[in-house]
Amino acid sequence: MAPSRPSPRPARVAVLGATGCVGRHLCAAFAAEGSEVVAIARRYVPQVAAHRFLPLDVAGSTVGELARVLARERVDAVVNATLGWGEELHYTNVQLVERLIGALARLPSPPRLVHLGTIHEYGPVPSGTSISEDTEPAPENPYPKAKLVASRKVLDAVRDGALDAVVLRVANTLGPHPALESFFGSLAVRLRGTDPATGIELTIADARRDYVDVRDAVNAVVRAARTTRADPLVNIGSGRARGVRELVDELVAAAGLPPETVRERRGEVHSRGADWIQVDIARARRLLDWHPRYTVGESMRAMWETVCADQPLPARQPG
Repeated sequence: MAPSRPSPRPARVAVLGATGCVGRHLCAAFAAEGSEVVAIARRYVPQVAAHRFLPLDVAGSTVGELARVLARERVDAVVNATLGWGEELHYTNVQLVERLIGALARLPSPPRLVHLGTIHEYGPVPSGTSISEDTEPAPENPYPKAKLVASRKVLDAVRDGALDAVVLRVANTLGPHPALESFFGSLAVRLRGTDPATGIELTIADARRDYVDVRDAVNAVVRAARTTRADPLVNIGSGRARGVRELVDELVAAAGLPPETVRERRGEVHSRGADWIQVDIARARRLLDWHPRYTVGESMRAMWETVCADQPLPARQPG
């Protein structure tokens, strides 16, 4: 089957969660396509200085308030790239989506919604499985459970004819400007100040997972914003499960450090991810005419370069 025919690029796009590690890339990508960007987040950061910025707590807004904002901004597409952890799990991941769906439904011509879910919504699957959109979700942890509730609300609204929307369930991302609380983002920061002769010890999960470059994931979002009235659920990943130790070695190599810089320490790893994740990206190829372009090596080099540029070296302790 041929890919869906894309509509013209949206003239004006609202990015919710614009200041996050994915949101900042989304703003830049839509602007590069020629779209005007309305960056929406609770707090301003300099990374969105090139775009119109609206300080707004979407989850804390009423449906009417949010509808008035979107109507006033005359957006053609809305991308929900927000996420929340801990105490904000329901507030940011579920309540925000409820308010957003209600607001969009009030507009005379609702803009297209691209909602970013997570591949973890499917939960653990047997080793060797490629996770397709037909895989039955069965998450075990609070975060993917909350994300699944939100995604289902969007999919139900599409099924009821209330919205033109798509849910992209995205694998973990690598690449430039990582979230510093992520495993690889925090490791890159640690490696910056590491003496190769001393090295570091690290507990590494005995797992194989699918990681996609954030620039590839963002490219899929841009394409999804233009491809209307297609299948409302699409998985995004690299299509390959890789060993976590292999990925650590790739980051060490990108840092120009010898492989023995990171010494593996025995111990239990507490992780939000399953031990096996491999994404079936056939639907993304067919509907969005999309495929990942960046290699793991390229992703790790971009991660290392931006972490070095963004993060100061840790202060040396007196000897």
